[in-house]
Amino acid sequence: MVYKIRPLANGLRTDHPVPGLPFVDDAHLPLDDGPDAIEAVGRGKGEGMWGRCDNSRAGGWLAFTTDPITHHLGWAVRYHPDHGRTVLLLHDQDTASMHTYWIGAPLLFRAGGYWWDGQDWYRPGQIWDPVTEDYAHLKSRATTTVHADDLLDGRAHPQNAHVHKVATFDPAAAAPQNWADHLTLWAQHHHRQDDPLPLDRCVVDLASPELAGDRLLGVPEMAALGGITSSTLRGYISRGENDVPQPQATIGGRAQWSRPVAEDWVEARRRSAEGLLEAMSAGDRHQLAPGAAQLRDRFSESFFSFLWKRPDIRKRWVLRHRNEPAIREVADQLAFEVASSLRRIIPTDALGPTIRHAVLEDFATSLRVSERRGGELKGFDLILSVPLAKMLSWFIQHFPTSAQWYIGEIMGEADNQLGIPAQVTVEALRRSATTNGELGQQAATEFFSRIDPDKTQD
Repeated sequence: MVYKIRPLANGLRTDHPVPGLPFVDDAHLPLDDGPDAIEAVGRGKGEGMWGRCDNSRAGGWLAFTTDPITHHLGWAVRYHPDHGRTVLLLHDQDTASMHTYWIGAPLLFRAGGYWWDGQDWYRPGQIWDPVTEDYAHLKSRATTTVHADDLLDGRAHPQNAHVHKVATFDPAAAAPQNWADHLTLWAQHHHRQDDPLPLDRCVVDLASPELAGDRLLGVPEMAALGGITSSTLRGYISRGENDVPQPQATIGGRAQWSRPVAEDWVEARRRSAEGLLEAMSAGDRHQLAPGAAQLRDRFSESFFSFLWKRPDIRKRWVLRHRNEPAIREVADQLAFEVASSLRRIIPTDALGPTIRHAVLEDFATSLRVSERRGGELKGFDLILSVPLAKMLSWFIQHFPTSAQWYIGEIMGEADNQLGIPAQVTVEALRRSATTNGELGQQAATEFFSRIDPDKTQD
Protein backbone atom coordinates (compact mmCIF):
# COMPACT_ATOMS: atom_id res chain seq x y z
CA MET A 1 0.00 0.00 0.00
CA VAL A 2 1.23 3.48 -0.80
CA TYR A 3 2.37 5.17 2.42
CA LYS A 4 0.31 8.34 2.86
CA ILE A 5 0.43 9.03 6.61
CA ARG A 6 2.19 12.31 7.35
CA PRO A 7 3.83 12.48 10.81
CA LEU A 8 3.40 15.78 12.61
CA ALA A 9 6.55 15.69 14.73
CA ASN A 10 9.36 13.57 16.13
CA GLY A 11 9.34 12.34 19.68
CA LEU A 12 12.33 13.62 21.60
CA ARG A 13 13.52 10.11 22.48
CA THR A 14 13.50 8.82 18.94
CA ASP A 15 16.67 7.30 17.47
CA HIS A 16 15.72 8.20 13.89
CA PRO A 17 14.41 11.78 13.58
CA VAL A 18 12.50 12.72 10.44
CA PRO A 19 14.13 15.72 8.72
CA GLY A 20 12.11 18.92 8.75
CA LEU A 21 9.79 17.86 11.55
CA PRO A 22 9.86 19.61 14.94
CA PHE A 23 10.57 17.75 18.17
CA VAL A 24 7.89 17.28 20.84
CA ASP A 25 8.60 16.23 24.41
CA ASP A 26 7.54 12.60 24.95
CA ALA A 27 8.75 12.30 28.56
CA HIS A 28 5.19 11.66 29.77
CA LEU A 29 5.11 8.37 27.82
CA PRO A 30 6.54 5.11 29.27
CA LEU A 31 8.74 4.50 26.21
CA ASP A 32 11.39 2.63 28.22
CA ASP A 33 8.87 0.26 29.79
CA GLY A 34 7.95 -1.67 26.65
CA PRO A 35 4.98 -2.02 24.31
CA ASP A 36 2.42 -3.14 26.90
CA ALA A 37 2.98 0.00 28.94
CA ILE A 38 2.56 2.20 25.85
CA GLU A 39 -0.67 0.45 24.88
CA ALA A 40 -1.98 0.81 28.43
CA VAL A 41 -1.70 4.61 28.25
CA GLY A 42 -4.70 4.81 25.95
CA ARG A 43 -6.43 1.45 25.90
CA GLY A 44 -9.73 1.52 27.77
CA LYS A 45 -8.90 4.79 29.51
CA GLY A 46 -11.85 6.82 28.36
CA GLU A 47 -13.92 8.19 25.51
CA GLY A 48 -11.84 8.71 22.37
CA MET A 49 -8.71 6.99 23.70
CA TRP A 50 -7.17 3.80 22.40
CA GLY A 51 -3.92 1.89 22.17
CA ARG A 52 -2.41 -1.32 20.88
CA CYS A 53 0.88 -3.20 20.68
CA ASP A 54 2.11 -6.11 18.56
CA ASN A 55 5.26 -8.00 17.74
CA SER A 56 6.69 -7.28 14.31
CA ARG A 57 7.38 -10.02 11.76
CA ALA A 58 10.69 -8.27 11.06
CA GLY A 59 11.82 -8.27 14.70
CA GLY A 60 11.05 -6.12 17.69
CA TRP A 61 7.69 -4.59 18.44
CA LEU A 62 5.38 -1.70 17.63
CA ALA A 63 2.78 0.19 19.64
CA PHE A 64 0.53 3.21 19.48
CA THR A 65 -1.55 5.21 21.90
CA THR A 66 -3.72 8.28 22.11
CA ASP A 67 -1.84 11.06 23.85
CA PRO A 68 -3.14 11.19 27.46
CA ILE A 69 -3.03 15.00 27.48
CA THR A 70 -4.17 15.99 23.98
CA HIS A 71 -6.59 13.37 22.69
CA HIS A 72 -6.69 14.52 19.08
CA LEU A 73 -3.01 13.54 18.83
CA GLY A 74 -1.43 10.12 19.16
CA TRP A 75 1.99 8.44 19.28
CA ALA A 76 3.31 5.59 17.14
CA VAL A 77 6.42 3.73 18.28
CA ARG A 78 8.53 1.16 16.41
CA TYR A 79 11.34 -0.66 18.22
CA HIS A 80 13.93 -2.98 16.68
CA PRO A 81 16.58 -4.73 18.82
CA ASP A 82 19.39 -3.82 16.40
CA HIS A 83 18.22 -0.51 14.96
CA GLY A 84 16.68 1.24 17.91
CA ARG A 85 13.45 3.15 18.31
CA THR A 86 11.35 5.51 16.21
CA VAL A 87 8.78 7.74 17.91
CA LEU A 88 6.33 9.80 15.83
CA LEU A 89 3.54 12.18 16.77
CA LEU A 90 0.47 11.87 14.50
CA HIS A 91 -3.15 12.84 14.31
CA ASP A 92 -4.82 10.26 16.54
CA GLN A 93 -6.93 8.88 13.68
CA ASP A 94 -3.72 8.02 11.77
CA THR A 95 -1.98 5.96 14.45
CA ALA A 96 -3.69 2.66 13.57
CA SER A 97 -2.75 3.06 9.89
CA MET A 98 0.85 3.78 10.85
CA HIS A 99 0.77 0.68 13.03
CA THR A 100 -0.38 -1.38 10.05
CA TYR A 101 2.42 -0.09 7.81
CA TRP A 102 4.98 -0.96 10.47
CA ILE A 103 3.82 -4.55 11.10
CA GLY A 104 6.08 -5.94 8.36
CA ALA A 105 9.53 -5.14 7.04
CA PRO A 106 9.58 -1.29 7.02
CA LEU A 107 11.39 0.36 9.92
CA LEU A 108 11.46 3.94 8.63
CA PHE A 109 9.59 5.97 6.01
CA ARG A 110 11.10 8.93 4.23
CA ALA A 111 10.62 10.99 1.04
CA GLY A 112 6.94 10.26 0.53
CA GLY A 113 6.98 6.55 1.29
CA TYR A 114 10.52 5.33 0.57
CA TRP A 115 11.22 2.84 3.32
CA TRP A 116 14.19 1.21 5.04
CA ASP A 117 14.33 -2.37 6.33
CA GLY A 118 17.53 -1.97 8.30
CA GLN A 119 19.77 -2.55 5.31
CA ASP A 120 18.24 -1.35 2.02
CA TRP A 121 15.89 1.39 0.86
CA TYR A 122 12.79 0.56 -1.17
CA ARG A 123 10.31 2.57 -3.18
CA PRO A 124 6.71 2.99 -1.96
CA GLY A 125 4.75 -0.23 -2.40
CA GLN A 126 2.33 0.11 -5.31
CA ILE A 127 2.53 -3.04 -7.46
CA TRP A 128 0.69 -6.02 -5.97
CA ASP A 129 2.47 -9.38 -5.93
CA PRO A 130 -0.14 -12.20 -5.85
CA VAL A 131 2.47 -14.79 -4.85
CA THR A 132 3.58 -13.07 -1.65
CA GLU A 133 0.16 -11.41 -1.19
CA ASP A 134 1.96 -8.14 -0.55
CA TYR A 135 3.16 -5.15 -2.52
CA ALA A 136 6.39 -5.85 -4.39
CA HIS A 137 9.55 -4.75 -2.58
CA LEU A 138 11.37 -2.69 -5.22
CA LYS A 139 14.79 -1.41 -4.20
CA SER A 140 15.76 2.17 -4.77
CA ARG A 141 18.91 2.40 -6.88
CA ALA A 142 22.23 3.94 -5.78
CA THR A 143 20.84 4.97 -2.41
CA THR A 144 22.91 6.24 0.51
CA THR A 145 21.66 6.24 4.10
CA VAL A 146 22.16 9.59 5.84
CA HIS A 147 22.88 9.36 9.57
CA ALA A 148 22.68 12.00 12.26
CA ASP A 149 26.44 12.43 12.51
CA ASP A 150 26.53 13.24 8.78
CA LEU A 151 24.46 16.36 9.46
CA LEU A 152 25.95 17.53 12.76
CA ASP A 153 28.83 19.76 11.69
CA GLY A 154 29.26 21.94 14.78
CA ARG A 155 27.96 25.09 13.11
CA ALA A 156 24.39 24.84 14.38
CA HIS A 157 22.90 26.90 17.21
CA PRO A 158 20.85 24.63 19.48
CA GLN A 159 19.97 27.58 21.73
CA ASN A 160 17.76 28.80 18.87
CA ALA A 161 15.84 25.51 18.75
CA HIS A 162 12.76 24.62 20.72
CA VAL A 163 11.24 21.41 22.08
CA HIS A 164 7.45 21.63 21.92
CA LYS A 165 5.03 20.50 24.59
CA VAL A 166 2.21 18.30 23.34
CA ALA A 167 -0.43 20.35 25.19
CA THR A 168 0.43 23.48 23.20
CA PHE A 169 1.68 21.89 19.98
CA ASP A 170 0.00 23.22 16.82
CA PRO A 171 -0.05 20.58 14.02
CA ALA A 172 -0.64 23.33 11.45
CA ALA A 173 2.46 25.27 12.42
CA ALA A 174 5.14 25.63 9.78
CA ALA A 175 8.14 23.29 9.87
CA PRO A 176 11.23 24.81 11.48
CA GLN A 177 13.47 26.64 9.04
CA ASN A 178 16.64 26.01 11.02
CA TRP A 179 16.26 22.27 11.40
CA ALA A 180 20.01 21.73 11.93
CA ASP A 181 19.63 23.70 15.17
CA HIS A 182 16.78 21.43 16.25
CA LEU A 183 18.72 18.28 15.30
CA THR A 184 21.67 19.46 17.38
CA LEU A 185 19.38 20.05 20.37
CA TRP A 186 17.94 16.56 19.85
CA ALA A 187 21.49 15.11 19.81
CA GLN A 188 22.22 16.72 23.18
CA HIS A 189 19.12 15.09 24.69
CA HIS A 190 19.98 11.82 22.92
CA HIS A 191 23.39 11.62 24.61
CA ARG A 192 21.71 11.82 28.02
CA GLN A 193 19.69 8.63 27.44
CA ASP A 194 20.73 5.32 28.94
CA ASP A 195 22.76 3.37 26.37
CA PRO A 196 21.96 5.68 23.43
CA LEU A 197 22.27 4.44 19.86
CA PRO A 198 25.48 5.88 18.35
CA LEU A 199 24.85 8.89 16.13
CA ASP A 200 26.47 7.12 13.17
CA ARG A 201 23.62 4.58 13.40
CA CYS A 202 20.76 7.05 13.90
CA VAL A 203 19.16 7.18 10.44
CA VAL A 204 17.83 10.57 9.44
CA ASP A 205 17.32 10.47 5.68
CA LEU A 206 18.27 8.86 2.37
CA ALA A 207 20.07 10.29 -0.63
CA SER A 208 19.58 8.97 -4.14
CA PRO A 209 20.05 10.29 -7.68
CA GLU A 210 16.39 9.57 -8.40
CA LEU A 211 15.43 12.00 -5.61
CA ALA A 212 17.58 14.85 -6.92
CA GLY A 213 15.55 18.01 -7.44
CA ASP A 214 16.35 18.30 -11.13
CA ARG A 215 15.08 14.74 -11.74
CA LEU A 216 11.72 15.00 -10.01
CA LEU A 217 8.51 15.13 -12.04
CA GLY A 218 5.70 17.60 -11.57
CA VAL A 219 1.98 17.07 -12.25
CA PRO A 220 2.25 17.67 -16.04
CA GLU A 221 5.12 15.19 -16.47
CA MET A 222 3.56 12.55 -14.25
CA ALA A 223 0.19 12.92 -16.00
CA ALA A 224 1.84 12.53 -19.39
CA LEU A 225 3.62 9.40 -18.18
CA GLY A 226 0.25 7.97 -17.15
CA GLY A 227 -1.46 8.95 -20.41
CA ILE A 228 -3.90 11.33 -18.72
CA THR A 229 -4.31 15.10 -18.59
CA SER A 230 -2.92 17.28 -15.82
CA SER A 231 -6.44 18.25 -14.76
CA THR A 232 -7.39 14.58 -14.45
CA LEU A 233 -4.39 13.90 -12.21
CA ARG A 234 -5.16 16.94 -10.06
CA GLY A 235 -8.72 15.67 -9.75
CA TYR A 236 -7.44 12.27 -8.61
CA ILE A 237 -5.28 13.95 -5.99
CA SER A 238 -8.00 16.28 -4.67
CA ARG A 239 -10.53 13.43 -4.43
CA GLY A 240 -8.08 10.82 -3.11
CA GLU A 241 -8.71 8.51 -6.09
CA ASN A 242 -6.62 6.05 -8.11
CA ASP A 243 -3.99 5.58 -5.38
CA VAL A 244 -1.81 8.49 -6.48
CA PRO A 245 1.39 8.11 -4.40
CA GLN A 246 2.48 10.72 -1.93
CA PRO A 247 4.92 13.14 -3.57
CA GLN A 248 8.61 12.83 -2.76
CA ALA A 249 8.89 16.57 -2.27
CA THR A 250 6.84 19.77 -2.39
CA ILE A 251 8.74 22.61 -4.03
CA GLY A 252 7.15 26.04 -4.15
CA GLY A 253 3.84 24.48 -3.14
CA ARG A 254 3.94 22.04 -6.06
CA ALA A 255 4.05 18.25 -5.67
CA GLN A 256 7.07 16.46 -7.15
CA TRP A 257 7.56 12.71 -7.70
CA SER A 258 10.60 10.62 -8.52
CA ARG A 259 10.43 9.02 -11.95
CA PRO A 260 10.63 5.43 -10.58
CA VAL A 261 7.70 6.09 -8.24
CA ALA A 262 5.70 7.61 -11.11
CA GLU A 263 6.54 4.62 -13.33
CA ASP A 264 5.46 2.23 -10.58
CA TRP A 265 2.16 4.10 -10.35
CA VAL A 266 1.64 3.78 -14.10
CA GLU A 267 2.42 0.05 -13.93
CA ALA A 268 0.06 -0.41 -10.98
CA ARG A 269 -2.69 1.30 -13.00
CA ARG A 270 -1.94 -0.96 -15.96
CA ARG A 271 -2.31 -4.03 -13.71
CA SER A 272 -5.43 -2.82 -11.94
CA ALA A 273 -8.89 -4.22 -12.64
CA GLU A 274 -9.77 -1.02 -14.48
CA GLY A 275 -6.59 -1.17 -16.56
CA LEU A 276 -7.12 -4.81 -17.43
CA LEU A 277 -10.75 -4.22 -18.41
CA GLU A 278 -9.75 -1.26 -20.57
CA ALA A 279 -7.09 -3.32 -22.35
CA MET A 280 -9.33 -6.36 -22.86
CA SER A 281 -12.26 -4.27 -24.07
CA ALA A 282 -10.30 -2.17 -26.53
CA GLY A 283 -12.67 -0.86 -29.21
CA ASP A 284 -15.87 -1.58 -27.31
CA ARG A 285 -17.75 1.56 -26.33
CA HIS A 286 -19.30 -0.11 -23.27
CA GLN A 287 -15.96 -1.59 -22.11
CA LEU A 288 -17.32 -5.13 -22.23
CA ALA A 289 -14.85 -8.00 -22.09
CA PRO A 290 -14.33 -9.72 -25.48
CA GLY A 291 -16.51 -12.70 -24.64
CA ALA A 292 -19.29 -10.51 -23.28
CA ALA A 293 -19.11 -8.26 -26.36
CA GLN A 294 -19.43 -11.28 -28.66
CA LEU A 295 -22.38 -12.50 -26.61
CA ARG A 296 -24.05 -9.10 -26.84
CA ASP A 297 -23.55 -8.95 -30.62
CA ARG A 298 -24.95 -12.45 -31.08
CA PHE A 299 -28.10 -11.76 -29.06
CA SER A 300 -28.48 -8.30 -30.61
CA GLU A 301 -28.71 -9.88 -34.05
CA SER A 302 -30.97 -12.65 -32.76
CA PHE A 303 -33.34 -10.21 -31.03
CA PHE A 304 -33.41 -7.86 -34.03
CA SER A 305 -34.30 -10.74 -36.31
CA PHE A 306 -37.01 -11.87 -33.92
CA LEU A 307 -38.51 -8.40 -33.37
CA TRP A 308 -38.22 -6.89 -36.86
CA LYS A 309 -37.93 -9.59 -39.48
CA ARG A 310 -40.91 -11.68 -38.37
CA PRO A 311 -44.13 -10.07 -39.64
CA ASP A 312 -46.27 -11.59 -36.89
CA ILE A 313 -44.06 -9.94 -34.24
CA ARG A 314 -43.32 -6.72 -36.11
CA LYS A 315 -46.98 -5.85 -36.41
CA ARG A 316 -47.18 -5.60 -32.63
CA TRP A 317 -45.34 -2.28 -32.79
CA VAL A 318 -48.56 -0.82 -34.19
CA LEU A 319 -49.92 1.35 -31.41
CA ARG A 320 -53.18 -0.58 -30.93
CA HIS A 321 -51.23 -3.79 -30.29
CA ARG A 322 -48.99 -2.27 -27.60
CA ASN A 323 -50.72 -3.66 -24.55
CA GLU A 324 -49.36 -5.40 -21.48
CA PRO A 325 -50.16 -9.02 -22.51
CA ALA A 326 -48.55 -8.52 -25.92
CA ILE A 327 -45.40 -6.95 -24.46
CA ARG A 328 -45.23 -9.68 -21.78
CA GLU A 329 -45.38 -12.36 -24.48
CA VAL A 330 -42.52 -10.73 -26.38
CA ALA A 331 -40.48 -10.42 -23.18
CA ASP A 332 -41.09 -14.09 -22.36
CA GLN A 333 -39.96 -15.17 -25.82
CA LEU A 334 -36.77 -13.12 -25.55
CA ALA A 335 -36.06 -14.55 -22.11
CA PHE A 336 -36.59 -18.05 -23.48
CA GLU A 337 -34.09 -17.29 -26.23
CA VAL A 338 -31.45 -16.48 -23.59
CA ALA A 339 -32.26 -19.44 -21.35
CA SER A 340 -32.21 -21.90 -24.23
CA SER A 341 -28.84 -20.50 -25.37
CA LEU A 342 -26.98 -21.32 -22.14
CA ARG A 343 -24.79 -23.87 -23.88
CA ARG A 344 -23.58 -21.14 -26.20
CA ILE A 345 -22.82 -18.94 -23.18
CA ILE A 346 -21.29 -21.49 -20.79
CA PRO A 347 -18.72 -23.94 -22.24
CA THR A 348 -20.07 -27.10 -20.61
CA ASP A 349 -17.48 -29.25 -22.38
CA ALA A 350 -14.82 -27.38 -20.38
CA LEU A 351 -16.81 -26.84 -17.18
CA GLY A 352 -17.63 -30.53 -16.70
CA PRO A 353 -13.99 -31.77 -16.73
CA THR A 354 -12.99 -28.86 -14.48
CA ILE A 355 -15.57 -29.88 -11.87
CA ARG A 356 -14.50 -33.52 -12.21
CA HIS A 357 -10.85 -32.72 -11.50
CA ALA A 358 -11.77 -30.44 -8.59
CA VAL A 359 -14.04 -33.05 -6.97
CA LEU A 360 -11.41 -35.78 -7.24
CA GLU A 361 -8.79 -33.46 -5.73
CA ASP A 362 -11.07 -32.66 -2.76
CA PHE A 363 -11.78 -36.37 -2.34
CA ALA A 364 -8.04 -37.13 -2.32
CA THR A 365 -7.53 -34.48 0.35
CA SER A 366 -10.34 -35.99 2.43
CA LEU A 367 -8.70 -39.42 2.12
CA ARG A 368 -5.35 -38.08 3.34
CA VAL A 369 -7.04 -36.52 6.36
CA SER A 370 -8.90 -39.76 7.09
CA GLU A 371 -5.67 -41.76 6.86
CA ARG A 372 -3.90 -39.45 9.28
CA ARG A 373 -6.71 -40.00 11.75
CA GLY A 374 -6.30 -43.75 11.34
CA GLY A 375 -10.01 -44.31 10.84
CA GLU A 376 -12.05 -46.08 8.19
CA LEU A 377 -13.44 -43.87 5.44
CA LYS A 378 -17.07 -42.94 5.93
CA GLY A 379 -19.30 -41.17 3.44
CA PHE A 380 -19.44 -38.03 5.55
CA ASP A 381 -15.61 -37.88 5.55
CA LEU A 382 -15.68 -36.88 1.87
CA ILE A 383 -15.97 -33.11 1.89
CA LEU A 384 -16.19 -30.65 -0.97
CA SER A 385 -15.16 -27.03 -0.47
CA VAL A 386 -18.10 -24.64 -0.28
CA PRO A 387 -17.34 -22.91 -3.62
CA LEU A 388 -17.07 -26.29 -5.37
CA ALA A 389 -20.30 -27.53 -3.78
CA LYS A 390 -22.07 -24.39 -5.05
CA MET A 391 -20.60 -24.87 -8.53
CA LEU A 392 -21.69 -28.52 -8.59
CA SER A 393 -25.25 -27.64 -7.57
CA TRP A 394 -25.35 -24.86 -10.18
CA PHE A 395 -24.13 -27.30 -12.85
CA ILE A 396 -26.83 -29.82 -11.91
CA GLN A 397 -29.57 -27.19 -11.97
CA HIS A 398 -28.57 -25.66 -15.30
CA PHE A 399 -27.14 -28.62 -17.25
CA PRO A 400 -28.58 -31.78 -15.67
CA THR A 401 -27.76 -34.09 -18.58
CA SER A 402 -24.13 -32.95 -18.75
CA ALA A 403 -23.88 -33.13 -14.95
CA GLN A 404 -25.19 -36.71 -15.06
CA TRP A 405 -22.47 -37.67 -17.54
CA TYR A 406 -19.59 -36.06 -15.65
CA ILE A 407 -20.74 -37.32 -12.25
CA GLY A 408 -20.69 -40.79 -13.79
CA GLU A 409 -17.04 -40.18 -14.74
CA ILE A 410 -16.34 -38.97 -11.19
CA MET A 411 -17.83 -42.15 -9.77
CA GLY A 412 -15.70 -44.32 -12.06
CA GLU A 413 -12.43 -42.48 -11.40
CA ALA A 414 -13.05 -42.24 -7.67
CA ASP A 415 -13.51 -46.02 -7.60
CA ASN A 416 -10.53 -46.85 -9.84
CA GLN A 417 -8.03 -44.27 -8.61
CA LEU A 418 -9.00 -43.67 -4.98
CA GLY A 419 -10.82 -46.86 -4.03
CA ILE A 420 -14.02 -45.00 -3.12
CA PRO A 421 -17.19 -47.01 -3.82
CA ALA A 422 -19.63 -45.41 -6.25
CA GLN A 423 -22.42 -45.37 -3.66
CA VAL A 424 -20.20 -43.42 -1.23
CA THR A 425 -19.32 -40.92 -3.97
CA VAL A 426 -22.96 -40.34 -4.88
CA GLU A 427 -23.96 -39.78 -1.26
CA ALA A 428 -21.07 -37.35 -0.70
CA LEU A 429 -21.97 -35.33 -3.79
CA ARG A 430 -25.66 -35.25 -2.90
CA ARG A 431 -24.90 -34.12 0.65
CA SER A 432 -22.50 -31.39 -0.51
CA ALA A 433 -24.86 -30.11 -3.23
CA THR A 434 -27.74 -29.74 -0.77
CA THR A 435 -25.85 -28.68 2.36
CA ASN A 436 -23.20 -26.30 1.02
CA GLY A 437 -24.67 -25.85 -2.45
CA GLU A 438 -28.08 -24.54 -3.46
CA LEU A 439 -29.79 -27.69 -4.67
CA GLY A 440 -33.15 -28.36 -3.04
CA GLN A 441 -33.85 -31.70 -1.38
CA GLN A 442 -36.57 -32.70 -3.83
CA ALA A 443 -34.47 -31.80 -6.87
CA ALA A 444 -31.53 -33.70 -5.36
CA THR A 445 -33.65 -36.78 -4.82
CA GLU A 446 -34.92 -36.69 -8.39
CA PHE A 447 -31.46 -36.17 -9.85
CA PHE A 448 -29.31 -38.53 -7.78
CA SER A 449 -31.89 -41.33 -7.84
CA ARG A 450 -31.11 -41.56 -11.56
CA ILE A 451 -27.39 -41.94 -10.87
CA ASP A 452 -27.18 -43.95 -7.65
CA PRO A 453 -25.93 -47.50 -8.46
CA ASP A 454 -28.03 -48.88 -5.59
CA LYS A 455 -31.21 -47.94 -7.45
CA THR A 456 -30.33 -50.31 -10.28
CA GLN A 457 -30.72 -53.20 -7.86
CA ASP A 458 -34.29 -52.24 -6.89
